Amino acid sequence: MFKQILPLVVLSSLVVGCTASPTGRNQVLLYSSSDMTQLGAQSFEQIKQQEKINTDPKLNNYVQCIADTLTHYVAQPTNWDVVIFDSPQVNAFALPGGHIGVYTGLLKVAKTPSQLAAVMGHEIAHVTANHSNERLSQSKITNFGLQMTDYALQNQEYRETAMQALGLGLQYGVVLPYGRTQESEADVVGLELMAKAGFDPEESVTLWRNMAAASDGNQPPEFLSTHPSHDTRIKALRKAITKLPAEYRRPKELSCKY
Repeated sequence: MFKQILPLVVLSSLVVGCTASPTGRNQVLLYSSSDMTQLGAQSFEQIKQQEKINTDPKLNNYVQCIADTLTHYVAQPTNWDVVIFDSPQVNAFALPGGHIGVYTGLLKVAKTPSQLAAVMGHEIAHVTANHSNERLSQSKITNFGLQMTDYALQNQEYRETAMQALGLGLQYGVVLPYGRTQESEADVVGLELMAKAGFDPEESVTLWRNMAAASDGNQPPEFLSTHPSHDTRIKALRKAITKLPAEYRRPKELSCKY
């Protein structure tokens, strides 16, 4: 009997949870915003306990300035929490509920405010586009059935899968972070955000050239990776820049300096 009911319940969830991403792509979101906010807060606290936090006032003011400038143009969430982690990782992330983590290793590659804004805008876009909810919903549908709803936020057995859905990196148990479609979408949405906030959108292309140089040829072939290749990313960004409103292609004088 349960096996007969299950497909109907899942189908009902899909109908309830269908929505559209910022680019018009169909999404299935089975979790509430409060669920995702709770999960984001729990995950951020876990990371802060595991990583060394950088307390340099000048560096924190610089990164906070960029975050504040970007999130000013984000409707929800508000009051983003920004933390810098001392780590050679060339990485950053954003979590549901308004949490941003930046690793000091990224600052060796993102050498200007606009380049750092390109990364942070991309990560913020993952949140505003509900990519974590989408990935967690996909995990529920394909791997864990109805049990995921009850356990994802409170049962340790499923915490690793929940962390995977947030795209937090290999050291947090991620096998496959955000998919290529989500990564490409975050590039476009993040580009629009950084340009709207007054940063130079052309610097997003420079950033990925820096990323390519920093990878030293170690990036896996695109078909083996969930991320677009550097070349694919640069071409897509160049195309997206030409579609920006003219006023967004003219960077403003901003006060974020380090």
